[in-house]
Amino acid sequence: MKNRRTKFNIFISFITFALSLVIFCSISAAGQQQLPAPGKIEVRSVEPFVYCSLGREGSFSEIESTVGELMQHMQNQNVFPTGAMIGIYYGNVGMSDPDKMRWEIGFPINEQAQVLAPLEKKQWPFSQVAVCVHQGPYDTIGETITKIQEWLEENGYSQAGPILERYLDPDPSRVSSGGPKTEIWIPCVKK
Repeated sequence: MKNRRTKFNIFISFITFALSLVIFCSISAAGQQQLPAPGKIEVRSVEPFVYCSLGREGSFSEIESTVGELMQHMQNQNVFPTGAMIGIYYGNVGMSDPDKMRWEIGFPINEQAQVLAPLEKKQWPFSQVAVCVHQGPYDTIGETITKIQEWLEENGYSQAGPILERYLDPDPSRVSSGGPKTEIWIPCVKK
């Protein structure tokens, strides 16, 4: 009987966490600035924010398992997201050796949240970003990133930090026929 109760409590905790995630993502999406039309690039001011994440080095094939691990640790630590899931990518995403790519998956959180290892609590410090919404499969996001980088160069900007992706669909299995929407931020400064 005790084992069933423990499993039930774990199940209820997971459901509570999942519902909180959906509510926070919905609230966050409602409070965000208007998104540019897919494919349109613009420079925008954004507020720095605190987030928690799990970092990795190497292949992006680990993203799905990293998301599961991140959510499990957040649930176990009672750390609740305040916005959409993010991915942050350091270095050149199109580099020839993806096994050396550093990246992290995370969520914005409340500044007062206490985070324990293996999660890391970090600050997104950049306040000016080039923004573009990619609509389509995740494995084609690199094309949109290249387009933003070319636009920056053509318009007198240079990249000033890592690439951030905001995954805008709370349930990626239920997306429009155009595919999932991902908002891409590239910190930039005028040359």
